[in-house]
Amino acid sequence: MIEQTLEYLDHAGSVISLAGVVVILGGFLLAAGRYASQFFQLGPARDFAQFKIQLGQATMLGLEILVVADVIETITAKPTFASLVLLACLVVIRTIISWTLFLEVEGRWPWQAVGDG
Repeated sequence: MIEQTLEYLDHAGSVISLAGVVVILGGFLLAAGRYASQFFQLGPARDFAQFKIQLGQATMLGLEILVVADVIETITAKPTFASLVLLACLVVIRTIISWTLFLEVEGRWPWQAVGDG
């Protein structure tokens, strides 16, 4: 019973990983499509800024989903010190990437209030 549950969770982790990749890819395609369709209406500079924001938002969401998948996949595997260190490294790297993307999209760090600049 426990082995079957772990197997289901392992499959769930794989599905969630795929969902994270689909979110990133779909976000890119939507942002690129909007960029192409609005290129002549808004002008290249303003349109590119919107493209960066939309792409950054999709990437941040996809990374958060991938972190969830990594946690599930690590829990379902035989826990070893190496797997926990790998999970910790992945979470730290993805968190740093998310913070820098947040800074790029919002113009502030996640812990700063909206008006702090």
